[in-house]
Amino acid sequence: MNRREIDEVLEAIWMAREGVQPEPSDLAECDRVVMTDEVLGEVEAAGLIARRNGQTEFTPRGEAEATDLIRRHRLAERLVVDILGIVGREVEDTACEFEHVIAPRLTESICTLLGHPRNCPHGLTIPEGTCCRETRAMIESVVVPLDTLKVGEEAPLAYINTRDYPRLQKLVSFGITPGVKIKLHQKSPAYVIEAEQTQIALEGEVARDVYLWRGGQAKRRK
Repeated sequence: MNRREIDEVLEAIWMAREGVQPEPSDLAECDRVVMTDEVLGEVEAAGLIARRNGQTEFTPRGEAEATDLIRRHRLAERLVVDILGIVGREVEDTACEFEHVIAPRLTESICTLLGHPRNCPHGLTIPEGTCCRETRAMIESVVVPLDTLKVGEEAPLAYINTRDYPRLQKLVSFGITPGVKIKLHQKSPAYVIEAEQTQIALEGEVARDVYLWRGGQAKRRK
């Protein structure tokens, strides 16, 4: 098996553990890799998984490699949605390509660029990296949901934290992407914001999913 095929197996096992897909033994295929006993046996022989009593588990080495892989894949999803504005099936296809070509040293930079997101566009958890742990205290103090701003305040968008993928697509289509300045015009009866010279009305539930940089990075217009 080549490296890419092994990565696909590790990803399938991780997703199965999250309950996103059936258990590995029940999987018919994982992208290009058919999950047979022979395939799992090769990955086991590589020291990445262990099979006991019908259960498939990661070894410590396999856990570490799978964590890095899933982190790269889900950050790639956020990158293509939040920065490149790609939507639909292309998100997964592009992320699958990116996860294999993003150098490990670039992963932290991408995570920082995106504001250390906690979830991918599908609402699944993005494993934390060193950059996330080192900046968690800072982020919790300067990144706040949109609904905490005062009318008239503006701040750059940090990230959108939602499990509602259609909602995410809609916000991105309005130009609400990381780094864009958001100004709050009103809170009731709906939140009205301005982004890229376009005014948009949001429900309160949606406003709470939009996180902005505040404090030193936010400015208030007079």
